[in-house]
Amino acid sequence: MSAAFETSFANALLDADQPIPGGVIAHNAEVPTRRFAVYRNNVVVGLAKAIRNRFPVVEKIVGEEFFAAMARIFVTEQPPRSPLLATYGDEFADFITAFEPVRELAYLADVARLEAARTRAYHAADAKPLDVSRLARLDPATVERVLIDLHPSIGIVRSPYPIVTIWAMNSGELPLAPIEHWRGEDALIARPYLEVEVRALPPGGAVFLFALAAGQSLAGASGMAHADDPNFDLTGNVAGLFGSGLASAIAIPESKGDRLP
Repeated sequence: MSAAFETSFANALLDADQPIPGGVIAHNAEVPTRRFAVYRNNVVVGLAKAIRNRFPVVEKIVGEEFFAAMARIFVTEQPPRSPLLATYGDEFADFITAFEPVRELAYLADVARLEAARTRAYHAADAKPLDVSRLARLDPATVERVLIDLHPSIGIVRSPYPIVTIWAMNSGELPLAPIEHWRGEDALIARPYLEVEVRALPPGGAVFLFALAAGQSLAGASGMAHADDPNFDLTGNVAGLFGSGLASAIAIPESKGDRLP
């Protein structure tokens, strides 16, 4: 099968205006228009279902009928690039951002980013969480130089909207109710153990974790977090990091990079 035929076949599957690729036949028709239309519809419906399975909260917010139509447009515009349907839809949030019919739901794209991060966390590699006692046993003079490896499942979504609260209310984690304090929330998504967890980060927490992930020392990451938000609490954030099983190793530069798992 030639690459040109594969390309034309794939294009025709997702675009009803495209003609049936040459060479496609059926036992009862030289040009199986109706059979190809059924096959095309099944493919689009299957991909739209994959999007629905990955973004249930987005669907609940906009409604089943609207979501089905939106997902169908997304599928035809951005077909999968990988055979792994579990990861299909990473671009859905950007699509929502530019989708005019949901412009008034400004928070919806960030909710989609949170849901996409949940799937990535679920399929991320496992890592044994580091016990906080390892950090406690270090020489206090060297603690500020410590480098911390984060759990591979961690994802962070920063938003000017209360996306963690919105997600929780529409996923069954919290009862539906008016949101009294409409303010931004930074979402932490991770799977340190068996279940994917979602929670709102404290002030400066997102910058702190981003800095650690980029290789900053504990002191360097703390300084960046304080610059982002003067209310950053280093002790509370470190306690939350280890207490939630989100640190997988630590190292001190003078130890030539040896990790303490």
